[in-house]
Amino acid sequence: MQQSEKSRKYWKKNLQYLAILLSIWALVSYGFGILLKDTLDLIPLGGFKLGFWFAQQGSIYVFVILIFVYVWLMNRLDKKYGFQE
Repeated sequence: MQQSEKSRKYWKKNLQYLAILLSIWALVSYGFGILLKDTLDLIPLGGFKLGFWFAQQGSIYVFVILIFVYVWLMNRLDKKYGFQE
Protein backbone atom coordinates (compact mmCIF):
# COMPACT_ATOMS: atom_id res chain seq x y z
CA MET A 1 0.00 0.00 0.00
CA GLN A 2 1.39 3.42 -0.94
CA GLN A 3 2.02 6.04 1.72
CA SER A 4 -0.61 8.47 0.34
CA GLU A 5 -3.27 5.76 0.18
CA LYS A 6 -2.31 4.64 3.67
CA SER A 7 -2.57 8.21 4.98
CA ARG A 8 -5.94 8.72 3.26
CA LYS A 9 -7.39 5.59 4.84
CA TYR A 10 -5.94 6.59 8.21
CA TRP A 11 -7.56 10.02 8.14
CA LYS A 12 -10.84 8.66 6.84
CA LYS A 13 -11.03 6.29 9.82
CA ASN A 14 -9.95 9.10 12.16
CA LEU A 15 -12.80 11.29 10.90
CA GLN A 16 -15.25 8.41 11.38
CA TYR A 17 -14.13 8.08 15.00
CA LEU A 18 -14.49 11.83 15.51
CA ALA A 19 -17.99 11.89 14.00
CA ILE A 20 -19.19 9.01 16.18
CA LEU A 21 -17.66 10.34 19.40
CA LEU A 22 -18.89 13.89 18.79
CA SER A 23 -22.37 12.54 18.05
CA ILE A 24 -22.36 10.72 21.38
CA TRP A 25 -21.19 13.89 23.13
CA ALA A 26 -23.93 15.97 21.43
CA LEU A 27 -26.58 13.40 22.33
CA VAL A 28 -25.54 13.34 25.97
CA SER A 29 -24.98 17.06 26.46
CA TYR A 30 -27.76 18.51 24.30
CA GLY A 31 -30.16 15.58 24.08
CA PHE A 32 -30.07 14.28 27.65
CA GLY A 33 -29.22 17.59 29.33
CA ILE A 34 -31.73 19.79 27.48
CA LEU A 35 -34.20 18.02 25.18
CA LEU A 36 -34.93 14.95 27.31
CA LYS A 37 -34.39 16.64 30.68
CA ASP A 38 -38.05 16.57 31.73
CA THR A 39 -38.39 12.89 30.89
CA LEU A 40 -35.15 11.96 32.62
CA ASP A 41 -36.12 13.99 35.70
CA LEU A 42 -38.61 11.21 36.53
CA ILE A 43 -35.63 8.94 37.34
CA PRO A 44 -33.78 9.66 40.60
CA LEU A 45 -29.99 9.27 40.79
CA GLY A 46 -28.36 9.68 44.18
CA GLY A 47 -31.05 12.05 45.42
CA PHE A 48 -31.02 14.16 42.26
CA LYS A 49 -33.15 14.03 39.14
CA LEU A 50 -31.35 12.29 36.27
CA GLY A 51 -32.00 15.12 33.79
CA PHE A 52 -30.50 17.63 36.21
CA TRP A 53 -27.51 15.35 36.77
CA PHE A 54 -26.82 15.07 33.01
CA ALA A 55 -27.13 18.83 32.58
CA GLN A 56 -24.78 19.62 35.48
CA GLN A 57 -22.28 16.76 35.69
CA GLY A 58 -23.11 13.82 33.47
CA SER A 59 -22.20 15.47 30.18
CA ILE A 60 -18.81 16.48 31.61
CA TYR A 61 -18.11 12.92 32.81
CA VAL A 62 -19.12 11.51 29.43
CA PHE A 63 -16.90 14.05 27.66
CA VAL A 64 -13.86 13.02 29.74
CA ILE A 65 -14.60 9.34 29.10
CA LEU A 66 -14.85 10.06 25.36
CA ILE A 67 -11.41 11.67 25.46
CA PHE A 68 -9.92 8.47 26.87
CA VAL A 69 -11.86 6.37 24.34
CA TYR A 70 -10.52 8.56 21.51
CA VAL A 71 -6.93 8.16 22.75
CA TRP A 72 -7.38 4.39 22.94
CA LEU A 73 -8.92 4.22 19.45
CA MET A 74 -6.20 6.41 17.96
CA ASN A 75 -3.43 4.33 19.53
CA ARG A 76 -4.95 1.23 17.91
CA LEU A 77 -5.31 3.06 14.59
CA ASP A 78 -1.71 4.32 14.75
CA LYS A 79 -0.44 0.79 15.28
CA LYS A 80 -2.61 -0.57 12.48
CA TYR A 81 -1.25 1.91 9.94
CA GLY A 82 2.29 2.13 11.33
CA PHE A 83 2.11 5.73 12.53
CA GLN A 84 2.90 5.06 16.19
CA GLU A 85 5.67 7.04 17.86
